[in-house]
Amino acid sequence: MTNQQIIDATKAYVKETLKNAEGGHDWFHTLRVYNNAVLISKKEPVDDFVVQLGALLHDIADSKFHNGDETVGPEMARVFLFELNVDSLIIEHVVNIIKHISFKNSLSGNTEFTSKELQVVQDADRLDAIGAIGIARCFNYGGFKNRPLFDPSIQPNMNMTKEEYKTSAAPTINHFYEKLLLLKDKMNTKTGQQIASKRHQFMETYLEQFYAEWDGER
Repeated sequence: MTNQQIIDATKAYVKETLKNAEGGHDWFHTLRVYNNAVLISKKEPVDDFVVQLGALLHDIADSKFHNGDETVGPEMARVFLFELNVDSLIIEHVVNIIKHISFKNSLSGNTEFTSKELQVVQDADRLDAIGAIGIARCFNYGGFKNRPLFDPSIQPNMNMTKEEYKTSAAPTINHFYEKLLLLKDKMNTKTGQQIASKRHQFMETYLEQFYAEWDGER
């Protein structure tokens, strides 16, 4: 198979696998991350094939939908790529991207693996967590978990461990402070930083309006 045939097969596999996924982590999320990654990679010295595979497979089995098991996604990707006879070094690189892309891993100081390809896919994924779509995804997941929108008596936890983050049931608005508003300064690439800056401003404007409405001021 050519690289393009492998990419096409991977798209079909992910689309089928995620056909019943929660709306914020479905095929369309993956497609947006893929498109973001392709855009960012144009200005970065990366292996485009690895970036595309990493972006397409990064959420093939998000641990929060598999009882917190972080091994399911990497193993599914490994088996799938092996069946397509993808080079073993590329498979390992893609698997490592899946293992290390998550925001929650940064809370544990997990820096055992890094690559330019990981940085590109990570930026692409984080971009989809902020801005207008990021806000929509945030509330969609909060509704999926039946979390309150906001509770003024529950303050954001800005010093969470990885395990605390994984098990948090805090109001959805708290997630803005515990993750979303932090992502702008965690971008790895210049392109990611530029796009993130505009999306960050949109979120700040949204929160200002949210609180004004909450307090009956607007």
